[in-house]
Parts: sequence; C-alpha cells; structure tokens
Amino acid sequence: MAETDSTLCNFPGCTRPVVRPSSPGRPPQYCDLPEHTRWRAWRERQRLQQEAQAAQEQAAPRRPADGSTPSPPPASLAEAAPITTARLRAEDLLTRFAVQAEQLTATLQEATAAFTTMTDPAAAEAQVEAARIAAARQVADAEAARLAADEERRSAERARRAAESEAARAGEAAEAAVAAAGAAERMADAALVERDEALAEREKALAQARERAEERDAAAAEAAAAIAERDAARAEAREQVARARAEAEALVARERDRAGQRVAEVERRAAAERADLAEQLDRLRERLAEAAAARDAAEARAERSLAERDRLAAELDRVREAARADLKAERDAFTASLAEARQAAAERLAALEEARAQTLRRAERAEAQLDDALAELRRLRAAAAEPDRPAGAHHRGEDPPDRS
Repeated sequence: MAETDSTLCNFPGCTRPVVRPSSPGRPPQYCDLPEHTRWRAWRERQRLQQEAQAAQEQAAPRRPADGSTPSPPPASLAEAAPITTARLRAEDLLTRFAVQAEQLTATLQEATAAFTTMTDPAAAEAQVEAARIAAARQVADAEAARLAADEERRSAERARRAAESEAARAGEAAEAAVAAAGAAERMADAALVERDEALAEREKALAQARERAEERDAAAAEAAAAIAERDAARAEAREQVARARAEAEALVARERDRAGQRVAEVERRAAAERADLAEQLDRLRERLAEAAAARDAAEARAERSLAERDRLAAELDRVREAARADLKAERDAFTASLAEARQAAAERLAALEEARAQTLRRAERAEAQLDDALAELRRLRAAAAEPDRPAGAHHRGEDPPDRS
C-alpha cells in the first residue's frame, strides 16, 4: 500500500484531515464531506470577506451631518493603533485580492481548457473512430474463424479422398494377391516369380504407406494450425494425428515384419506360398475394412466441419448486427452527451463570467476602500503632526520656530 500524508481541509472553518495519496496526479485539497468543494469553498470565503468588509465599514468613523471635519483625538502612542490597523488591513486586502485574482485566472484557464476539450469535434470523431475500429476488429476475428472452419472442412475432404484412394489400391492389391495365389497353385516356378513381383508390390505399397503417412502428417499440421484458437478441437486434432501417425508407423512395421516372414517362408518352403498368400489376402481385406472405416470417419469430420462453418457464419452475422447496434447506440449516446456537455459548458462559462464580474466589482470596491483608508491615514498623520506647532503661531499664521 502507498504511503499517505494527512493535511487539513481547505474549506473555511473545517478542521477535518485530508488524506493525500502518493500516487501521481493532483492531490485532493478537501475532506470527504460532499459539500466541501472548491466552488463552495470559494463562495464561503467570499461571504466571510463580505461580512468582514461590512463590519469594517460599520466600525469606520463617520463624518458629521453638517459636513465638518471631526476634531482629531489627542496624539498618543495608544491612540495611534487604528492607523496601524488600517494599514495592515489594507495590505491584507491587497494580498487577498492578488491571491484571489491569480486563483480565478487559473480556474478560468483550466475551465476553458476543459470546455475546449469537451466541445472539440476532433476528439469526438476520434472516439467514434475508435469504436468503429473495435467493431471492425470483431468482425474480422469472426471472419477469420469462418475461414479456419472452411480450411478444416477442406482438410477433412482431402483426408476422405486419400482414404478412398487407399481403399481402391488395397482392392487392387487384393485382386493381385488372388491372382498370385491361383498362379502358385498352377506352377511353383510361377509362384516364385509371382513372389518376387509380390515383394516388389509390397515395397511399393510400403512406399505408398509412407507417402500417405506424410500426407496425414501434413494434413494434421494444417488442421492444428487452422483450429489453434479452439482448445478442445485442437486437442482432438492432435489426438487424431497422433493416432494416425501411430497407426501408419505400426502398419509399416507390421508390413515389414510380415514381408520378412513371408520371404523367409517362401525361401524355406515354396509349397507354403498358397497359405501365405491366403493370409495376405485376409490382411488386405482387413486393411480394406479399416480404410472404409477411415473414410466414414473422414465423412463424419467433414459433416462436423460443415456444421461448424454454418454456426460460425451465423455467429459472424450476429456479431456484425451487434457491432452495428453498439456503434449506433454509442454514437447516439455520444451525441447526447456532447449536447449536454456543450450546454453545461455554456452554463459554467456564464457562471464564471458572472463570478469574474463580481470579483472585478469587489476589486474596485476594495481599491476604493484602500484609497479611502490611505486618505484617512494621511489625514490622521497630518492631524498627529499638528499638536507639535504652537497654538498662537497657528492662529496668527506665523511659522513655527526651527527645532534644529
């Protein structure tokens, strides 16, 4: 927690503390009472000053009704205090006037700057433009999600076509195996030749399986990149890719092991070729069934992708409508707040103008009072100096003797 410094409230007559935080910014000058504000504190100071001025005017000496100058009191050290008090009062009034004039000037400058910012069309356009950019960004994000769903659907379609092609190749390999089995029954030598052809076909099938595994890896990478923002779909895609890769690697390993076993078996016993070919036919049928299952799974993923694309399209339309509605509402609210701010600014400016006029009138009255006080001070000084002259010389018009 930041350290704080406690001072007293600036409202006249208030002794409540004000907690000033050490964070940047202008510190508060008033306590937590809602009626203790800068404007009310200024009005309270003006009221107290008017009361003090009224009291001073009532306490000031008045001229007689006939217009004659009242006789000055005898000059003494004790009766000279009103002159000093008047001088100190005049200096205090001048100091207060200067401070209040500076405060009023600073307040007028701050209020002018604030009202200029509130009524600035460029600031209003900037705020509306920021809202429009935010809405456009939301629309772009929804469009990107829709494109990602389309890419996922295309990836699933490619995987389905690859599975169908694999099933077709497996069927062709099964037919070749049946033909090889028949040839093995007819002729052992032909079986050996067919064995070599079958080995070459197996190598080709292994190469095709490797290519299909690479294609599956590429499809899996594209699918993972397309649905990076959807955690659940990404996890599912990673699991599918891992399973496909494991199945492909296991299939390649099994095919290698089985091919080695079949080659060793054919080299040892040519008569067992028919059984080996029958077993290979069964395995090819199993692979055909697996390929059909993979094709069905790819079609199901494609249907899910289509449904997700439709959902994202509907979500995009909803986001666009919401963005338009929000932009219109914000524009209307800003127009209303701008009108209110302009009206409030006009009212505040009128109030400030009235306060400035009152301050000027008070300053003129303070200057007049200061002039009266100075005139009274000069008169009192002259009256205090008159007792030093002899009374007879004063009446005869003679000059007082030189004291030097």
